[in-house]
Amino acid sequence: MRSPVLAGIDGSERAAAAAEWAAREAALRGVPLRLLHASPRLPGSVVPGPALERLRDMGARLLQRTVAELADRYPDLSVDGAQADDAPSGALLTAAGDAELLVVGTRGTGGFEGLEVGSVALRAAAAAPCPTVLVPHLPDAFANGVPARHSAGQVVLGFDAHRPVGDVADFAFSAADAHAARLHVVQAWALPAESVSSRTLVVTEEDRASWEDQEVLRLSDLLRPWQEKYPRVTVGSDLMLLHPAEALLNASRSAGLLVVGRRTERRAAEGRLGPVTHAVLHHARCPVAVVPHGG
Repeated sequence: MRSPVLAGIDGSERAAAAAEWAAREAALRGVPLRLLHASPRLPGSVVPGPALERLRDMGARLLQRTVAELADRYPDLSVDGAQADDAPSGALLTAAGDAELLVVGTRGTGGFEGLEVGSVALRAAAAAPCPTVLVPHLPDAFANGVPARHSAGQVVLGFDAHRPVGDVADFAFSAADAHAARLHVVQAWALPAESVSSRTLVVTEEDRASWEDQEVLRLSDLLRPWQEKYPRVTVGSDLMLLHPAEALLNASRSAGLLVVGRRTERRAAEGRLGPVTHAVLHHARCPVAVVPHGG
């Protein structure tokens, strides 16, 4: 049996949206869905046993209800639930060790008004061993009924032709192929530093056009292997003279999924999020897939 899609639930609306998104994705991939509930930590060093039992009972009932609802909506999908006594973030990371994909809501029952991404979601995105999708709300794209090759929206991929990452590109192409969605590849582009002296910021249109042509050709050449691997995917690419986060957010306004990478570092056991990925997670209005890679 293939590895499952794993989703964390805690009773919040965004976690429910994440579970729904995960169910559709698992059905589309033909893999099981596993729901995980970890009871929140209560304050104090000594917590009364009855309080812990009530929390565990509430979690069990939430799991049972959610499993039943998703199994009813997706009759061909294998759905199961599990509880964990560890803190939510640690429980999700442990369970993600044998998952194909981790899906979480951007914010759970904690936090405060105006907080877009909670600590559990951020830690999952920064440290999960598998690709992680953060779902901000129930998205319109990729969301209509039983999964089929008729989904709306598009997949947006953040790509750097000077530091191409195969794992991230492959995830985006595969997602676009599975959802019959257009793939929009975005590379944020800046003028070469050596072209701008300390005395002037003037760059001729001819020079700018020449540099841009070179970047377009480089991007096209690097994407060709994936276009050959996924011939059904319609690909469009844009070179944007913008900050990378701004370019990705602009491109993803009507997207069903935004795909970015996360560099894994041996020295940091929990990994880290780069500034672009961090900014995108806090401001994107569509689900964001964070794909770990060693490049």
